[in-house]
Amino acid sequence: MTTTEAGAEVPSAETDHDHGVHGYHKQKDEHLKRLRRIEGQIRGLQRMVDEDVYCIDILTQVSASTKALQSFALQLLEEHLRHCVADAAVKGGEEIDAKVEEATKAIGRLLRT
Repeated sequence: MTTTEAGAEVPSAETDHDHGVHGYHKQKDEHLKRLRRIEGQIRGLQRMVDEDVYCIDILTQVSASTKALQSFALQLLEEHLRHCVADAAVKGGEEIDAKVEEATKAIGRLLRT
């Protein structure tokens, strides 16, 4: 329950977030599959170095792995905005401000990579 300025109690909006459900929950299996594929790419890079593969070929694979991680990060960010930030918007107040700030910082970190 929350209290309005007039002192009346209004039921607070309960969201999935209150139950520990995150934005990526519905795509969890898909995300894990994608991360395993990226993990395989990284293991492939290790193998390439171990086998003395040509530098440019390794760099091409590094680029592909980086793009795969960036794509995953963007998907996760979108899910965070649609779920976690949207839930905070329903609740309003300081929670939305905190979630927007948190998302902004995450975007900043992604842009620096």
